[in-house]
Amino acid sequence: MTEHTHVHGEHTHTHSPDHKKAVINRLSRIIGHMESVKKMVENDRDCTDVLIQLAAVNSALQGVSRAVLKEHMSTCIVEAVQQEDMEALKELNDAIDTFLK
Repeated sequence: MTEHTHVHGEHTHTHSPDHKKAVINRLSRIIGHMESVKKMVENDRDCTDVLIQLAAVNSALQGVSRAVLKEHMSTCIVEAVQQEDMEALKELNDAIDTFLK
């Protein structure tokens, strides 16, 4: 897997291929888990069991969200601060506001 570089405002940065692969793998597991929950509902499984599985999916999704946020802060935001790119900081604040709604 090759490194991926993209532009934010005035700066560019590169994401680790290992990090990208780890996030994709985690998302794939979450998607598989959601398919299982969907089948549980289709098969009229007990609501308590469905809720427990939804809680597990929610926890996994929060975990991958934290991983993406940490990577963003340690790459994109560190570089933005070094380059005094205040627009990137505003974008981060807006993303956090949206994420935490």
